[in-house]
Amino acid sequence: MSEFIPCPKCKCEYTYLNDSLMVCSECYHEWNPKEVEETAVDDTLKVLDVNGNELQNGDSVIVIKDLPVKGMPRPVKAGTKVKNIRLTDGDHNIDCKIEGFGSMGLKSEFVRKA
Repeated sequence: MSEFIPCPKCKCEYTYLNDSLMVCSECYHEWNPKEVEETAVDDTLKVLDVNGNELQNGDSVIVIKDLPVKGMPRPVKAGTKVKNIRLTDGDHNIDCKIEGFGSMGLKSEFVRKA
């Protein structure tokens, strides 16, 4: 049963081959196993900074403009260095801790790699 790959939609391991397509027995999703293998390599999260440099988990970045923060009397100033970032999916694709502000999410379009 190791020749059958799990369903890419629901991650169920109970799949079967129907002609040239794989079928999930739980959600009935059908897919071509060759296409899934090709796209699995390209599914890695790519986050680019304002200059087009690829960011990685643990990188340090510098804020390029003043960013207002809700509930705080002052913004995050341009030139603030943020260390040890974590990349996430979504609109704010960088999770980090900024000294004096705490944990927050940043958009990669407002930072550059340090």
